[in-house]
Amino acid sequence: MTTQPAFITRRALLLGMAALACAPVAIAAKPRSIPIQVWKDPDCGCCLDWVKHIEKNGFAATILNQGNAAARARLGLPQEFGSCHTALVQGYVIEGHVPAADILRLLKEQPRALGLAAPGMPVGSPGMDGPAYGGRRDPYQVLLIGKDGAATVFSAYS
Repeated sequence: MTTQPAFITRRALLLGMAALACAPVAIAAKPRSIPIQVWKDPDCGCCLDWVKHIEKNGFAATILNQGNAAARARLGLPQEFGSCHTALVQGYVIEGHVPAADILRLLKEQPRALGLAAPGMPVGSPGMDGPAYGGRRDPYQVLLIGKDGAATVFSAYS
């Protein structure tokens, strides 16, 4: 029985390593962002803070700095649920400082509804939780608004 010289073993090792280096590697794809349109006043800082919150949580916002009253009316959201910004995502209206987790849940569950609203501007909600509020967190509810305008509690925060 003859043994092969060591250089062949090294050569085989180097060829094997080169083949592995050239092999396609599965790269984890970045999750696709969910497009969302946001109507807001051009000077509203809390709205921008909310947009930053949703963008950190998988949304890609298109901001329309033209106020939100006309958009809210056009989308059919009753005024009583109004807030400082209105959004539209996958056919659902999102009114006010709704947490991204609630929007993601809405999109997953896909209820027959108009959308979600966090009426007013609750302190402690996303976008209303910066240093200017001194850590204050008021209880608030996120409402599921039916196509008939009726509201039920979707989430409650205390």
